[in-house]
Amino acid sequence: MSNMKRREFIKVAGAAGAATGLGLMGMPMKAAAGGGHVIVIGGGYGGTIAAKYIRMADAGIKVTLIEQNRTYHSCPFSNTVIGGLNDIGFIEHTYDGLASKHGVNIVHDTVTGIDAAKRTVTTVSGSTMSYDRLVVSPGIDFRYDTIEGYDEKASWQVPHAWKAGPQTSLLRAQLEAMPNGGTFVIATPPNPFRCPPGPYERISLVANYFKNHKPNSKIVVLDSKDKFSKQGLFTAGWTKHYGYGTDDSMITWVSKANDGTVKAVDADKRVAITEFSEHQADVLNVIPAQKAGHIAHVAGLVDDSGWCPVDHKTFESTIHPNIHVIGDASIASPLPKSGYAANSEAKVCAAAVVDLMNGRDVGTPAWVNTCYSLVTPNHGISVAMVYDYTADGKIGKVKGSGGLTPADGNNQMEAIYAQSWYANIMSDMFSGT
Repeated sequence: MSNMKRREFIKVAGAAGAATGLGLMGMPMKAAAGGGHVIVIGGGYGGTIAAKYIRMADAGIKVTLIEQNRTYHSCPFSNTVIGGLNDIGFIEHTYDGLASKHGVNIVHDTVTGIDAAKRTVTTVSGSTMSYDRLVVSPGIDFRYDTIEGYDEKASWQVPHAWKAGPQTSLLRAQLEAMPNGGTFVIATPPNPFRCPPGPYERISLVANYFKNHKPNSKIVVLDSKDKFSKQGLFTAGWTKHYGYGTDDSMITWVSKANDGTVKAVDADKRVAITEFSEHQADVLNVIPAQKAGHIAHVAGLVDDSGWCPVDHKTFESTIHPNIHVIGDASIASPLPKSGYAANSEAKVCAAAVVDLMNGRDVGTPAWVNTCYSLVTPNHGISVAMVYDYTADGKIGKVKGSGGLTPADGNNQMEAIYAQSWYANIMSDMFSGT
């Protein structure tokens, strides 16, 4: 970082998305009741925050959060479960705080349709609900058509574990059952995808598990890209801890240019097939290409890219009015598809929704993102950035505001910061404080 000390930035960024905090946007908490009904679809990093902060800003607005699962499993820190550092309970959270402390109406159901003209939402249970504004935070879905032989059924033999929960536990169980001396093959997705550094953290923490419990095992990374997020920091950590770059390396990374793109999968035999090679695995983890969550496609909120175009000032869909799309599903580059970015987008969206429903001009937004990764339990790395709203109506990086962990940085402290970040953002989402 050039203009800001890293610790100062983390302290500010750790204040639950400080740059997007509603108070910083000149918006009073518990404002005069404006009335109306907002429905939020999806109870993850974006949806919970949008629901909470709309209620915090205007208690007169009724907010209904529709989420099919009663228990939420966080994708950030799910790699610590896969790597054996935590059990599945560590990433499990409930919605009780949102209901009891903020008056959010929680409905556990699955949305089957959105009528943008009538402003209604229908669910699998047969309910139809009307809204004044709708916030859609559907996360991701998978483009199974991009890998021959790999579909939803095959993913229960060869898990992606890119939606946390049962597949997180499945992949962990497969690694535990793998013999010492076995091979873990992981196929990483093409851009854009949820959590750019996530696959490489998974590689790191699986390597940490192998080093301590199955030291003769190997990891083969089949990558559909020629470079990846925080690559220099990851490979430096792999070199330090796992012999990367030596004849005795636990990790072999195969780039796109070197035939790393997986074209097909034999799920029964756990074989990943590239253009010129076949890779036999004892445990095979395939993370396919991604697109916006299913309901975004059903509702016609996506463009030809498979993602949702939005007005960056309000996150209102550029296809359907009165519908806002946040989180991984939205097109919000240069913001990454990360949990912290979703948190930031949700606060900007919440402020905009309350302004619009009260007939006020929408304030000028800003965003912040920090992505932490663990190379070992005590070796953390991160990338951070602040973003502003540019003159041409886009999201832009604030020059000099962010950066990477220095090569000679304190990696042990970064690991501690990572754990604190997770605790704080979970509190922001679920504790109701």
